[in-house]
Amino acid sequence: MNRMIIKNGFVVKDDAVIKGNIYIKDGMVLREAEDFDADEVIDAEGLYVFDGFVDMHVHLREPGFEYKEDILSGTKAAVKGGFTSVCCMPNTNPVCDNPSVITYIKEKAMAADNCRVYPIGAITKGQKGAEITEMFKLKRAGAVALSDDGLPVLNGNIMRLAMEYAKTADILLICHEEDKEIAADGVVNEGYNATIAGLRGISRVAEEAMIARDILLSSALDARVHIAHISTKGSVELIRQAKRLGVKVTCETCPHYFSANDSLILSFDTNTKVNPPLRTEADRLAIIDGIKDGTIDVVATDHAPHHTNDKFVEYNYAANGISGLETAFALANTYLVKSRAIDYPRLNRLMSVNPKKILGISGGEKERYADFTIVDTEKKYRIDAKKFVSKGKNTPFNGLEVQGSVEYTVVGGKIKYKNDNK
Repeated sequence: MNRMIIKNGFVVKDDAVIKGNIYIKDGMVLREAEDFDADEVIDAEGLYVFDGFVDMHVHLREPGFEYKEDILSGTKAAVKGGFTSVCCMPNTNPVCDNPSVITYIKEKAMAADNCRVYPIGAITKGQKGAEITEMFKLKRAGAVALSDDGLPVLNGNIMRLAMEYAKTADILLICHEEDKEIAADGVVNEGYNATIAGLRGISRVAEEAMIARDILLSSALDARVHIAHISTKGSVELIRQAKRLGVKVTCETCPHYFSANDSLILSFDTNTKVNPPLRTEADRLAIIDGIKDGTIDVVATDHAPHHTNDKFVEYNYAANGISGLETAFALANTYLVKSRAIDYPRLNRLMSVNPKKILGISGGEKERYADFTIVDTEKKYRIDAKKFVSKGKNTPFNGLEVQGSVEYTVVGGKIKYKNDNK
């Protein structure tokens, strides 16, 4: 039997922050507790207690790309970043398009014993965009959603059929929206800074055209769809209008899209190379507006760790991606809350409540998992990529001063991370 009290913290609720205690027994939160004799006490005086953060978009790289990241290192990075649950994308080797790979990921995650890991299966076999996977089998094996992330499903009819099948299977599709023909061989956002840098640009239309297609399909089929990593003003507006019309669409953005703009590419630092690319300042502000008005449902990291060899090359040849698990809360706190764009209850919804609702993962109606993220919202420090526990040190935010640090990560009533750097 395991009993824990988190005491004196500012507990973040759906619409308020209340100072109080949380009582945990055998990994579940108790509604009431009298004469509670705890085995472990966390004194959260001056700290904020969030529902455990849920990242519905990470790349753990295993199986097949363990030199970039593996499930053990990725989940260590997750709990350091305050994430009690992560959902891993299927672009592994072999692709996570069958029950065997899902079972492998689940077993490795259990052995790592850091945070909860929910596999995401592929929409099409081998992520080739030609043949739909056996969705019912993937769901029964433990997939919480399906995506070809890293690659778009370019064939509109295949996506239509996938939405119909997923609706029958009652499983969510997460869409990587990129028209490869429009994106062509671009490497950064098309615009002024791309011209100054002499780098090939990617039109925002590459993202927005695919979002428009999938919104129309979702509307026609009355099927759910979730749009991954939106980055442009136009994407926000498309989804805003679709929601007003009652389309069953949800979406996410990433910290780098509300914390940075494409002026960073002028450094030619390949850690700024990501897909979709960093956009303009107008796009960054539009993303924040979309977060403020509820158009954007989720903040996810799109954690994409890479080996140094993948980034230490010419910009055109560098891999896309940012290692984001260990910086997400600090960036969100700095650029969303401390800037007064949103409050902590809204941040709790973006990083915990909404991902769980969208994916259908929870601890049950009467009780809930004792998953909590305890943070110091005032602490200032500079991001130091060398201190990342992820194998991927690829971040454009190295050296940036931020505010807000994760102090404890509690998963199932057990401390999985404690910040000893006081």
